[in-house]
Amino acid sequence: MDGSRCAYSAGLLKSVGKDNTTMRVMVLGGYGNFGARISRALGGDDRIELLVAGRDGKQAAAFAAALPGRAQGVAVDMHSAVFSQALQDHGVGLLIHTAGPFQGQDYAVARACAQAGVNYIDLADGRRYVCDFPRALHAAFVDTGRVAITGASTVPALSSAVVESLCAGWQRLDTLDICIAPAQTATRGVATLRAVLSYCGGPIQVWSGGQWQTHIGWATPKRVEFQRLRPRLGALCDIPDLELFPARYLVRERMEFRAALEVGLAQRAFAVLAWLRQVGLLKNPAALAGLLNSTAKLFDPFGSALGGMVVRVAGLDAVGKPAKRAWHIAADNDHGPEIPCMAAILLARRLAGGEPMACGAYACVGLNTLADFAPEFAKWGMVIDVVEEV
Repeated sequence: MDGSRCAYSAGLLKSVGKDNTTMRVMVLGGYGNFGARISRALGGDDRIELLVAGRDGKQAAAFAAALPGRAQGVAVDMHSAVFSQALQDHGVGLLIHTAGPFQGQDYAVARACAQAGVNYIDLADGRRYVCDFPRALHAAFVDTGRVAITGASTVPALSSAVVESLCAGWQRLDTLDICIAPAQTATRGVATLRAVLSYCGGPIQVWSGGQWQTHIGWATPKRVEFQRLRPRLGALCDIPDLELFPARYLVRERMEFRAALEVGLAQRAFAVLAWLRQVGLLKNPAALAGLLNSTAKLFDPFGSALGGMVVRVAGLDAVGKPAKRAWHIAADNDHGPEIPCMAAILLARRLAGGEPMACGAYACVGLNTLADFAPEFAKWGMVIDVVEEV
């Protein structure tokens, strides 16, 4: 299976990326769970003038003051009617949107960027948000001569890079299974919990048995094996990959994505919430995000700081023989939350370095190779295993 080229690589004349010595990059939610990590990574880059942005100007300024390089904190309201003007007033060249959850969020921030002539990257993992993004915004960013990239996170940015590496040259891909396994003690956020609870107990369209079928989110967890982690129970989650990958990689039989919490009791608690929603006793599990985020610490003594991810593929290799291969990553010391930030960091550096990118709006599928991520994995001491499975 040959890797599909980036959708934006053909037929467009306009491009972004200049030879300027610096680019002003605003990280929206720049002192939050993921935004803070991106701000730290970009703050010391000589090509970047960093703006740490959020509703609390004092908190943004205090965080920026502790960063290396030319970083400053600014107060902005992404819901403001004058947000586009604020981007122009601050001279922003690129906005990185980390203020989730993106499930149910509209495209107001991206539209403001198009109006202001600002490049845009987000960390969205909401299925509809990412999958509908190009159709909704491509024309606007072509007109303004800028690029907008959605889903620059673990999924679909890293997951697509892994699939394309594992299946390079393959003739056929039959099954594709992905599972993320966060460390119990890793930093959690209410927005992240709200996102995953939004589809807990709800219907999810899954490519299974060579056709689209309806499954239930977070229900009926099953055992998942990892190379350097103990086996865990993994439950079905709704992400963009479930819709994007079957068509992009011509998956014949099955595409699944699961999340496996470290403490089995916590995983089963999500299954109970899914059941309560199904029987009509719990209409909105996402409303419990704050409570669950605070009580999750009670399970920390039963978990660890080790998390990871596995991507399994099966099909026919380059010579037509059946093949099954798995890519594993293990992240210790609670460094797992660095992974969702890596794709945005890599793309921001490319833009700041003047790399031309054809204008328009795209999902972040195949825009980075797995080799691009390798220095980031090494920086955080993450261990990679590629296993030929029987």
